[in-house]
Amino acid sequence: MRCLYSTITSNKTNKPIEWGRKRAKMSLSVVDIYSKLLPKTNCKECGYTTCMAFASMVVSEKYPLKNCPYIDQNKLISAQKELEKQYSKGKWTKRDMAQDALNWAKERASSMKISSLPDRIGGQIIFENDDEMLELPYFKGVLVINSEKIRNKDGTDLTRWEQVFIFNHMAQGGKSNPTGNWKGLQEFPNTVSKIKSMREHVEIPLIKKFTNNIKELIKNGMDIGGQLLKDDNLNADVSLLFQPLPKIPVMLNFWDEDIADNFEAEVKLLFDETIVDHLDIESIMFLSERIKQLLCEEEFV
Repeated sequence: MRCLYSTITSNKTNKPIEWGRKRAKMSLSVVDIYSKLLPKTNCKECGYTTCMAFASMVVSEKYPLKNCPYIDQNKLISAQKELEKQYSKGKWTKRDMAQDALNWAKERASSMKISSLPDRIGGQIIFENDDEMLELPYFKGVLVINSEKIRNKDGTDLTRWEQVFIFNHMAQGGKSNPTGNWKGLQEFPNTVSKIKSMREHVEIPLIKKFTNNIKELIKNGMDIGGQLLKDDNLNADVSLLFQPLPKIPVMLNFWDEDIADNFEAEVKLLFDETIVDHLDIESIMFLSERIKQLLCEEEFV
């Protein structure tokens, strides 16, 4: 974009406008900050290796401009006011993807009446200070849901991505009960692009974590509410049934490696055929990765 790199000039004299004088309203680019405010000495006292890197963080990450100790104070005050304006408009700043997704999911679920949810997705209605809310089982815990926020019943907050997941579940509109007919991800429509992601981000990490470590898989699975299935027809070394949400069961089948038979470890997640009534494909992927994170005891932000 041409304006990003152009010199700020006045219309009459075509000379650079001095900081502090009245000037046309323009956003400050990385180049503007670097060329007009910073010492260009790469002194590293701001915490970054170059002045350009510092300028980039000021614009895109709202890093404090005052952290450069060599900016003229008059210029700093004027420039900071300009930066605050463009921050408020989202100009050039790095988008908060989690918040954007949460705002969208809330809007998508805004037409849902809390009172209609138990029949559709399970749970029960409760009242807190005359506010109608839904208590919804989630793995081994319970969520409390109103139109604005989702939290754990114990008072702790869900991450924004988990709230996005639950709001999308609410908005999906499904009401089917599980049939017990299990399918792999590839058997659902429009999942071709997700097969590789499922392999890389869910199956392979589980294989690496639990190969020759079935006891830990069983323990971790039961710790998050999984039920160990014992059925010869399942033909797996370990089969765990999870109930992350009332109408969304997920089965994990794990086959450990067998060196004698040259058989590598393998894992597959299976979903009830009705899951697409309750979750879109992206939400199915989120749920799969969440199960992997919980089993592998990974930190989730």
